[in-house]
Amino acid sequence: MHIVDRRLNPRGKSLENRQRFLRRAKSAVQQAVKRSLQSRNIRDVLDGGEITLPIDGLTEPGFRRGEGGISDQILPGNRAFVEGDIIPRPPGRSGGRPKEAGEGDGEDGFRFVLTREEFLDVFLDDLELPDLAKRRLTETEEESPVRAGYSVSGSPSNIAVGRTTRMAMMRRIALRRPRIQEMEELRREIGECEDDEKRRDLEAKLNALTEKSRRIPYIDPLDVRYRRFESEPKPVAKAVMFCLMDVSGSMSEHMKDLAKRFYLLLYLFLSQRYKKVEIVFIRHTDKAEEVDEETFFYGPATGGTLVSSALAAMRAIVAARFDPAEWNIYAAQASDGDNSYSDGTTTGQLLRHEILPLCQYFAYIEVGEEDNDSSVSRSPLWTLYEGIRAEQVPLSMRKVCRRNEIFPVFHDLFQKRDAQSKVAP
Repeated sequence: MHIVDRRLNPRGKSLENRQRFLRRAKSAVQQAVKRSLQSRNIRDVLDGGEITLPIDGLTEPGFRRGEGGISDQILPGNRAFVEGDIIPRPPGRSGGRPKEAGEGDGEDGFRFVLTREEFLDVFLDDLELPDLAKRRLTETEEESPVRAGYSVSGSPSNIAVGRTTRMAMMRRIALRRPRIQEMEELRREIGECEDDEKRRDLEAKLNALTEKSRRIPYIDPLDVRYRRFESEPKPVAKAVMFCLMDVSGSMSEHMKDLAKRFYLLLYLFLSQRYKKVEIVFIRHTDKAEEVDEETFFYGPATGGTLVSSALAAMRAIVAARFDPAEWNIYAAQASDGDNSYSDGTTTGQLLRHEILPLCQYFAYIEVGEEDNDSSVSRSPLWTLYEGIRAEQVPLSMRKVCRRNEIFPVFHDLFQKRDAQSKVAP
């Protein structure tokens, strides 16, 4: 979100104070949006909504005369007072202080409505895909100017001097413009000629050449050429996000709902902020399959649990379609942490040696029942991933048990980080 203040800086106002005020107002709007997300459904994000800001702290700072003090100054043209009179204090300005009881209606907040685009822009303003080490990923398509010949109009800074000079020479030769050397030779002959009749003939010839030279300028506006440029689309960096979701029988409806909410928010984030991001949906039970968006979010499925099947499917898709030398690869996995005991070793080897070396960032979110204590329970998959994370790899882990925890966890996983911090906690 960008707040643009186009007002001229008035007298008595500090530009630095105004910019500080705008930053404070922007921060207040962001905090209000995040507070409103605590009590709304993810699908409600698409509808925008009403935002309430507290009035306190949103007044623009400025200098004013403080209370107290003695002033003996009488302004010119004053007819009401003379020297020595006591001037009554002017009435307070509206908004200068909160109204006391009995002084009238007051307002404790400022309310306004944000559209869907404005709401998402505010919420996603400080989020990004972390650790873009290979190449920079832009939010809009880039275009670069390339040479596209010459034109007869353009900016003076783009004048092609060489082409203009060449066109002028071609025109002068075609119209047989007299050469300067030829005219200088005639002047020399006139000066050396002693025959009056011959001199008159030479002077007439010189006058004719001079007149013709004036009619044919050395450089004509028709000769001027400008370098022409055309915008050529420039390939932007490519990124792919793998969404891995456990849909096995151990996932309750509450857990699946939490996982789908997380992925729906991730999908909104990627589609809103980045134009060149491929999204691959993989869901798994004891076997994994790549599905479309509709099946991923709404298709029913059940079965056993083999996490390694999802990682193996991701590895195969990367090898087939996404060259790690050209693509920034990201992955987000949601699971209840349950996994077959015999699959733990295979899962650890795949993640440690096959997946994480290819990924810029791997986010794991573990969903649980609402009445569980996430700080005490440790699932087999969480224990496995925690050991791998200790090896300083690009792996982040969070637990979610309640719906109102989705937004804070998502914001924590994809918040902007310093360039030095390549491994999230």
